[in-house]
Amino acid sequence: MSKKPRQFHLPTFGLMITSLLFSASFSAESLNAESELLPSGRELAHSYDHGNCLACHSAPTDKNAITRANIAPPFVDMKRRFPSKDELFKQIWDARATYPETIMPPFGAHSILSEPEIRRIIDYLYTL
Repeated sequence: MSKKPRQFHLPTFGLMITSLLFSASFSAESLNAESELLPSGRELAHSYDHGNCLACHSAPTDKNAITRANIAPPFVDMKRRFPSKDELFKQIWDARATYPETIMPPFGAHSILSEPEIRRIIDYLYTL
């Protein structure tokens, strides 16, 4: 007894594919629109009311980072210091996991910064 190849009803199959493509493009458009509304990583890191990274860290290679901060390590050679963006993400999200006595605010754990904002800051830090 041989099996018959499965047949698709072409109009139904076409409608299903069109529906999937439309929903995927709509999701991508909404993500891009949301992403465009977020400030850049540099803007977040320099912002007094968001990241405020420059309150503690200096960024000697960024001419726009005007600060005399010296409480925390400077933002230099970040790719070498944190080869894994995930490790740097964990550090920014909640440094207490690595250094329980840290004075660094748990930016993600306390909802000071969102995950996309932290990821933008990391992209900026990787340029330094």
